Amino acid sequence: MKIGIDVGGTHTDAVVLSGSEILATHKALTSADVKEGIVNALDAVMFGASLKPSDVSAVMIGTTHFTNAVIERKHLSCTAIIRACLPTGTGIPPQCDWPEDIANSLGNHVYSIKGGHTFSGDEIHALDDVEIRSVIKDIAHKGIESIAVAAAFSPMNPAHEVYIANKIRAEIPNANITLSHEIGRLGLLERENAALLNAALGSLADTVVSSMKQALIERQIDCPFFVSQNDGTLMSADYIANYPALTFASGPTNSLRGAAMLSQISDAIVVDIGGTTSDVGVLANGFPRESNSFIDVGGIRTNFRMPDIMAIGVGGGSLVSADGTSVGPKSVGHRLVTEGLVFGGNQVTATDIVVAAGLHSIGDMQKVAHLKPEMIEAAGDEMHRLIDDAIDRMRPSDDPVPVILVGGGSILVSQQLNSASKVVCPEHADVANAIGAAIAQVGGEVESIISYSKIKREDAIAKSTQEAKDKAVLAGADGNSLRVLDVEETPMSYMDDNAVRLRIKVVGELKQLVES
Repeated sequence: MKIGIDVGGTHTDAVVLSGSEILATHKALTSADVKEGIVNALDAVMFGASLKPSDVSAVMIGTTHFTNAVIERKHLSCTAIIRACLPTGTGIPPQCDWPEDIANSLGNHVYSIKGGHTFSGDEIHALDDVEIRSVIKDIAHKGIESIAVAAAFSPMNPAHEVYIANKIRAEIPNANITLSHEIGRLGLLERENAALLNAALGSLADTVVSSMKQALIERQIDCPFFVSQNDGTLMSADYIANYPALTFASGPTNSLRGAAMLSQISDAIVVDIGGTTSDVGVLANGFPRESNSFIDVGGIRTNFRMPDIMAIGVGGGSLVSADGTSVGPKSVGHRLVTEGLVFGGNQVTATDIVVAAGLHSIGDMQKVAHLKPEMIEAAGDEMHRLIDDAIDRMRPSDDPVPVILVGGGSILVSQQLNSASKVVCPEHADVANAIGAAIAQVGGEVESIISYSKIKREDAIAKSTQEAKDKAVLAGADGNSLRVLDVEETPMSYMDDNAVRLRIKVVGELKQLVES
């Protein structure tokens, strides 16, 4: 039996799966204490499925803790950045475009040294041991233990980052070090930003992981647990302690994966409607379509592996104007249960409109009986227009596409959507995110710049595919279950030698579950 838990900003959802069969579900308001929320979710679904602790083979958890920490500028450690790129790469210094508040939270400890490589893997400049020692000495003197290291084109040749990290560990044994090639993609500035954020979250990661472990211990659940990351795959508890930033978009990703399982549709648009917003994403081959553009996290440009998601201000708690022509983006959010009309409050929300229209029975319908029919109709039309427009902007072609509705706010959609070939709202849609966490697989990804003038295309793809498979196995995947999910080739027209950016992703089942 697998248990999936998704800890969101408003709700914590949980589910028990036996294979693909859903045995129990749970949805409750998120608690301030990580451990308490997980314990309560475990208690609810284990009771619902009549499970003993020994029946649980694995627990998968999705969390927004690290995203919220960046957005709210909380629990961030003082962090230094060492960039190896001189004598080139002086035009834009590290953290130059960061919002002042988060830059100050990390301390603005910035160091640039000689080093780095070209896209072909050749050195720009050899490392200088004297220079490295001087930088490390200064960092140690300041008492900083969270350190990010970024070198030019390190995904092509990580040698300089690895060398600097070894020097740091020799002088600062307890250092929390993030190497940019391990967490970001090509593009120095964005990869450097990703490494900085990850390093700054190190202490919080230790606390969160410890709370998760303690929750399982308290319920005497002795099994592996994993955390879902933003590309729809899993990482172990030890892995998340080192790479917390890889969870940033795990919530929407889990919802998309859960939608695929519940609907048995692998290519579609998914609309995840919550209390405040609706997240619109694209399913391709059962996994979220990844964004090829830079991702903004708390005002900082990064290049994480992130799903291509459009968020719009329509949810169950969205405020509705007096004439019904405006819905959202302002919302009562999780306060819906106290401020919405049907719950005895005085705010007209999208949920009130649905109840007033007679489409669903929630709360006290008599409390919305005074709403005028024309206002109800106008608000309903506006909600559908906003959602339809978002689908239209996200669909891969002009052709209508299947649309899957998930999330607690999926009750808002009652009409046919113009951009949809069909609209599906499967059973258990309100806990799709927890289901997505429970069914998550293990992945491996390789991205590099290849010259097809120097290596045959088929040989390059085969080599990169094997590297991706090796990464997946190292992360805990069963080698016999691996499949290639995506092969992306992008010509680099501004480079010589017929250069191409090649990205390959593979996924597979957890080895521990296959063997059990």
